[in-house]
Amino acid sequence: MSSDQQPTAKNAQLDAYRTDPRDGYLTTDQGIRVEDTDNSLRAGTRGPSLLEDFHLREKVMRFDHERIPERVVHARGAGAHGYFQVYDGSLAEETTAEFLYDPSLRTPVFVRFSTVQGSRGSTDTPRDVRGFATKFYTGQGNFDLVGNNMPVFFIQDGIKFPDLVHALKPEPHNEIPTAASAHDTFWDFVSLQPETLHHVMWLMSDRAIPRSYRTMQGFGVHTFRLVNGEGRATFVKFHWTPKLGTHSLVWDEAQKISGKDPDFNRRDLWEAIEAGQFPEYELGLQLIPEDREFDLDDIDLLDATKIIPEELVPVTPVGRMVLNRNPDNFFAETEQVAFCIGNVVPGIDFTDDPLLQARLFSYLDTQLTRLGGPNFAQIPINQPVAPVTNHQQDGFHQQTIRQGRANYHPNSLGDGRPVVAGRQGGGFTHFPERVDGPKERRRSQTFADHYSQPTLFWNSMSLWEKEHIVAAFRFELGRVSQRHIRELMAQHLGRIDHELAVMVAAGIGVRPPARQGDNHGRSSRALSQAYAARDTILSRKVALLVADGTDAESVTTLRTALTERGAIVELLGPVDGVVTAADGSSLPVTRAITTVGSVLYDAVVVPGGNDAAIALVADGYTVHFVAEAYKHAKPVGVLGEATTLLTQTQLPMPALDDNGLGEELGLVVQSARGAVSAGFVTAFADALARHRHFDRAVDAVAA
Repeated sequence: MSSDQQPTAKNAQLDAYRTDPRDGYLTTDQGIRVEDTDNSLRAGTRGPSLLEDFHLREKVMRFDHERIPERVVHARGAGAHGYFQVYDGSLAEETTAEFLYDPSLRTPVFVRFSTVQGSRGSTDTPRDVRGFATKFYTGQGNFDLVGNNMPVFFIQDGIKFPDLVHALKPEPHNEIPTAASAHDTFWDFVSLQPETLHHVMWLMSDRAIPRSYRTMQGFGVHTFRLVNGEGRATFVKFHWTPKLGTHSLVWDEAQKISGKDPDFNRRDLWEAIEAGQFPEYELGLQLIPEDREFDLDDIDLLDATKIIPEELVPVTPVGRMVLNRNPDNFFAETEQVAFCIGNVVPGIDFTDDPLLQARLFSYLDTQLTRLGGPNFAQIPINQPVAPVTNHQQDGFHQQTIRQGRANYHPNSLGDGRPVVAGRQGGGFTHFPERVDGPKERRRSQTFADHYSQPTLFWNSMSLWEKEHIVAAFRFELGRVSQRHIRELMAQHLGRIDHELAVMVAAGIGVRPPARQGDNHGRSSRALSQAYAARDTILSRKVALLVADGTDAESVTTLRTALTERGAIVELLGPVDGVVTAADGSSLPVTRAITTVGSVLYDAVVVPGGNDAAIALVADGYTVHFVAEAYKHAKPVGVLGEATTLLTQTQLPMPALDDNGLGEELGLVVQSARGAVSAGFVTAFADALARHRHFDRAVDAVAA
């Protein structure tokens, strides 16, 4: 033992407090042995969770209070104000929630996007789930739709949430890694909890590295109820779809962005709103009549690890949300906003989804510690626009100066006020669901299938999406030190798809599993990003690489044409300031190329000009910039003398027409010197609208 490891008085003092969790039985904090820590106590296998479940309440309560004051999960976020407006009154037959059926209402909203794993000071672009939480300030009270950018979750029962997040977060012995799932404890948990596999497939896909919060879908995850004025209920799932389409980064790009600009997604959202390019999302609903609850291909609506394929229940567009104002103060608004899944308004109600049931307790409980007490709803960003009148009083940070003597109900000293509304007065009335069943910690057999939907997701992917998923599994499992975890994961993947398991096993040094049955062959087009909207270049960032001797007319033509179509064009030069164009004019540089990287742009163009081309070809940073953009499947344009860059970067020259114009897989070339042709502008804008060009062969590109 070295001198640094010798026992000390302090070390001896700490011995009395050290425990080894491997000793003995699992117990509560009161020393009571636990019968089952995987299932909450409920009334029947598909019934609601019971408040008397002291183990559930203690386990989740202790988890909720592990961090102060930062959020335990979703700590790093960005927020924006906006509004929601329903298209028409067709939902009046389904719900009494006015903001969903009155098209004259423009409901204020505040949206917070977030990562899940990392701390408040982590990066924006890890491989991670993204939070998509919306607070609707309706005239009937606040409704919080607290969802994610993926429609399923890792677990079926909220009692497992502390276990999941403990496994996912940095490992407790060394606080490593930060904001990453590529480590032993997470994959150990996944390998032993196969209900996680569907969400893991989403996590390994490009959905986990969105290009922008503005190009990211959102989902309510759970099945809720809409309830109409007659008390009739309809099951509902909520979907947000971005107007700009659903687009992602690639993994190499995402890692480099973390170094170049860890605030990449935050900055993108802020700058778009400041520029007046307001993010817009369409709200869609999947509506399922109650009498069809069990008619959906053995899908249990209460299982948060499952989707309802859109081929079975189409998504009906009902309204749009526009984010048009940035917060005035990050802490006061984005950091202090408190979302609670239990905040619903008349016309929206819960189901017995056991994950949802636990979240109803957890979110409220969490805010008590994070925001210092029970009065967090009085913080300005959390206050409803609907009047608040009740007998709640005192507590930390009480802001209301209450008048009068009567702080109870019923009372005569206050004229019996505030009056209890009742159903006729617009009071919230819970749906009268019949609940009947034995108290038990057991899941319904309808929750037992953990493999068919991961297979559905895999089958729905395009070739390039499958390649990215395999690479993601190889990266993540390749960082797992325990071989038995890798082997067990390969076995699980084999039950999803044999070829998937074989490809992953080949990259992580384990034997491929034996074939374990046939792939069912079903797919759903809506799950693939290959079919996302690709019809606009609005807010796409384009880098024009310039140097002394650049053709000024080409720069002006390109910048004007692309800006008119909604793109953001920046001139990158060798240094800040200006470059002197071939005609002697000065071109202001947006920033020096060495302060940024291709990963911060959606596309790159190199204009012509003999002296500029010579300088740029000789600059290794510029050559790497162009090659890297091509490797990441981004549109690349070169003009005139700059075509020599293709030789330097070893990129393929597309076939040229009689006018010297060519385009292949997003590489657009005009070999003719001088003015930019209209054909080049059109071809490049079309390539930019398609976002990425994943059919390229890029393995040999050095970048």
